[in-house]
Amino acid sequence: MTNVAIVYYSSTGTTHAMAERIAAAAEGTGAEVRLRHVAETAPREAIESREEWIAHRKVVEDRPVADPDDLVWADVVIMGSPTRYGHVTSQLQAFIDTLGPLWAQGKLADKVYTAFTSTQTQHGGQESTLLALHTTFMHLGGIVVAPGYTDPLKFTDGNPYGVGKVTGSTTQLDDDDHAALDHLAARAISIARRLSD
Repeated sequence: MTNVAIVYYSSTGTTHAMAERIAAAAEGTGAEVRLRHVAETAPREAIESREEWIAHRKVVEDRPVADPDDLVWADVVIMGSPTRYGHVTSQLQAFIDTLGPLWAQGKLADKVYTAFTSTQTQHGGQESTLLALHTTFMHLGGIVVAPGYTDPLKFTDGNPYGVGKVTGSTTQLDDDDHAALDHLAARAISIARRLSD
């Protein structure tokens, strides 16, 4: 059994939908999955300034919140975040900042890590956000498994660093998004299983 922790932040639901698709794909490989959103840290007035943000908080309010021990449990860690100024959100970074004690003990090393993101615009920082997450994974001693161009579908989404969704005016995932997310999960799990043999 391969344990997969999907840890993400989503404000209005796109990254949440991506995380759910990854979870379904991982479960389809026979993996055990923990789907965890990180705690909301934005001030109430910021959340209340957008109806979509308020609605999404209601969707996840009773769902499990990520804990550092979820990463200890995992063989594969898949992290996701919308882009904020070309980087991860402060909410996901706040979670990452709690990992210090486990990092110091070496408990987050030698696991497979990969990442996904979403932006409103085509050149809104997807690559820099994914590469920032890869840098974090390397500091943890993780094995970064990017999708590269290991499947023809990657020439459609054009992102060898992870999976990125351009939302524009819609947060709905399309068939190409589903295929890229499925491939990301399957590849990370496949590499983790090969490493454990």
